[in-house]
Amino acid sequence: MELSSFYTNVIHNFLIAFGVVIGASVFNGIGAIITDNPPMKAMIDIARSTKIWAVAVALGGTFSSFDVIDKGLFAGDFKALIKQALYVLAALLGANFGYTFIRVIQRCGQIWGR
Repeated sequence: MELSSFYTNVIHNFLIAFGVVIGASVFNGIGAIITDNPPMKAMIDIARSTKIWAVAVALGGTFSSFDVIDKGLFAGDFKALIKQALYVLAALLGANFGYTFIRVIQRCGQIWGR
């Protein structure tokens, strides 16, 4: 049962970080259209700058992560430390995939816009 919840949390962390970057980019693009600015530039800029925030959101705040890391390093709970590292890695991958997805949309627009 615990292994299943671990995988569930990893998938959730990935998708939350992915969704934060995609959602922020899409809504920033809509705002750029409303304010008569280039939407793709606005989307790329916000996707780049929200990656670290997406990781923090996916982890549910940074203090609980630091608490687990503290217990892992100083109390010898290496299993929890490895789990937390995998959660952080999943969130980082999700945020980077979100940014890459926005870049792919930009590239497709360049190809199809010709």
